[in-house]
Amino acid sequence: MATGDLCTVERRGRVHLITLPGAGEHRLNPALISAIRSAVAAACASPGAGALVMAAEGKFFCNGYDLAWARGDPSGRIAAVRAARRGLVADLLALPMPTVAAVTGHAAAAGCGLALAHDTVVMRASRGFLYMGEVDAGIKIIDYFGELLRQKVPDAATRRDLVMKGEKMTAAEAVRRGIVDLAVDGGVDDVVAAAVTIAEGLAARGWDGEIVAEIRKAAWPELWSKVKDYGCDAPSRPRL
Repeated sequence: MATGDLCTVERRGRVHLITLPGAGEHRLNPALISAIRSAVAAACASPGAGALVMAAEGKFFCNGYDLAWARGDPSGRIAAVRAARRGLVADLLALPMPTVAAVTGHAAAAGCGLALAHDTVVMRASRGFLYMGEVDAGIKIIDYFGELLRQKVPDAATRRDLVMKGEKMTAAEAVRRGIVDLAVDGGVDDVVAAAVTIAEGLAARGWDGEIVAEIRKAAWPELWSKVKDYGCDAPSRPRL
C-alpha cells in the first residue's frame, strides 16, 4: 500500500511496516501526518495484523515540523500541524496492537515525540540523535507534548537535559537513560529488521488487541486525556 509519495505500508507476516521514503528530512505537515494516520488506520483494519513498526529512509527519522511550510501563515499553520499531530498520537495510543519505532536516523523535536509515542523504541547506534530543539528554535512545547515527555522520559534530569538544554543524545546515551530500548549496529535495514523482529515476537503473544489499547490508555492516562478527542475510533477486533 502507498499513501501518495509520503509513506508506504508493507506487510511482513503479522507486522505492518510504515516507512517514510526518500532521503529528505520527513518534516511533519498536515499532508504527511494525514498519510501516516491513513497508514495506521489501514494496519488497524487489516485482518491478522499483530503489530506495527514505523521507520524512515535516509539520514532522518523525522526532523520535526515543516517550518518552511509553516512560515506561510505561522500562527494558523503551526496550530494546524499541532492538532494533526495530537490526532496521530491519539491513534497510536488507541491502536489495538503493539507499536515499535525504528529510529533509523535523526529524530528531532516533534520527530523525537513521534518516536516516543510508540511502545518500544529501537535506534541506529552509528548515526542519529534524539534532539528536542524547541529551546534552540524558539518554539513552545504545548500541553500534550509536555505530557508525552513526562510519561516516556523516565526521570526529571533527563527531561531537563533534553528539553531545557537541547542535548543531542546518541542511541547509546538514550539507552543508558532509559529512553530507547535497543541500540542497533549497522545501517537502516538492520534497524528495521531488529524492530520487525521485536514486533513479530509481540504479535506472536496473541494478545487481545482491545485490551492492549485499554492498558496503554490506562498506563498513560494524563496523556490520553489530552489527545483522545483528536483520534480516530479504532475498529473492534477480538484478538490479535
